Parts: sequence; C-alpha cells; structure tokens
Amino acid sequence: MRRALDRFDNRVDAAIDSARGQPALDRLFYGASELGDFSLVWLILGALRGLRSERDWHAAVRVGVGLGLESLLVNVGIKSLFRRTRPDRSALTTALRLRQPRTSSFPSGHATSAFSAAALLSEDDVLWPLYYGIAFVVAGSRVYVKIHHASDVLAGVAVGIALGRIGRRLFPLPPAHALAGPGESC
Repeated sequence: MRRALDRFDNRVDAAIDSARGQPALDRLFYGASELGDFSLVWLILGALRGLRSERDWHAAVRVGVGLGLESLLVNVGIKSLFRRTRPDRSALTTALRLRQPRTSSFPSGHATSAFSAAALLSEDDVLWPLYYGIAFVVAGSRVYVKIHHASDVLAGVAVGIALGRIGRRLFPLPPAHALAGPGESC
C-alpha cells in the first residue's frame, strides 16, 4: 500500500513539476496557500456572507466555530496519529517563501479546512461554486508548493467534506422564514 501511495504521489509531483516556476501560477498557488493559513480566506468569506442577512450571519458563525473544531480535530488529533514527512522542497527555484508547518504532512489541514468551510458556507448560497472553486485552488496549492503530497491533499479533501456534512447536520441553519419578522420576507 505504501509503495502504491508513493508511486501515486511521485507521478502527481512529476506532472506538476513542469508548471512550477511559472510566475502567474506561482503567484496564484503561493497566494492561495498563504490565504489558507489559519483558515484566513474562509473566515473572510464567512464574515462577508454574514453581512447579508441574519441567516447568513448564522452561517458565518457556524463556519468560524466549525473551522476551530476542524483545526483542533485535524491538527491535534488526526495528525498526531501519523508521522509522515513533508515533500523535499530543496529543488524548488522560486523565491516565494511560505510558512513551514511542523506537523505531520498527513492529512493536509489546508485541504481539510477548505472543503469543510466550503461545505458549511455553500448551504443555501448561490455562491456555492465559488466556495468550492476556492477550496480546490487552496487544496491544490499545497501540492504545487510542495508542502504536501497529493495523497495528503486527497485525504484532507475527504475528511473536510465529511466534517462539513457532519457540521451541517449537527448545526443546521435556521429556516429562512424563522428569522423574518412580521410582514418581512427573506
């Protein structure tokens, strides 16, 4: 199993090698990776959604609390069960720098938080494709910048989707009509 995983990760890494070092892609993926640090992009998007209505405010609070719980579960819980080393970044030629995590490479916390937040934010929101598009870029950025193996990211996506679905079930948004006052509509 381990050899198959290593072969998969090496193939993905080799396929991305030809794209690394292109200025536009470097800016996109290094920027996305940095915005994913500490779930910054998701907290900003949640806050922006929260400005639209009281129901959206509930969605913003839910994503903030959900990301706190996700970070605790993944970074303190799941990552402590694995001691996977991160990819070797010594051959990278880009001058762009990133914060180097000290935790296990498996699973990707950026991917987990991205897809967990996208699942929580996307409920009843016409902007759901945007949330998932950003999640895809943030998660993929971790392979591009060689801070995670592709399999770390795929595992993080799976965990994030599961946590987002659990969060939606445990903490549902109030019905739209429940927040409207007399004579108001949502």
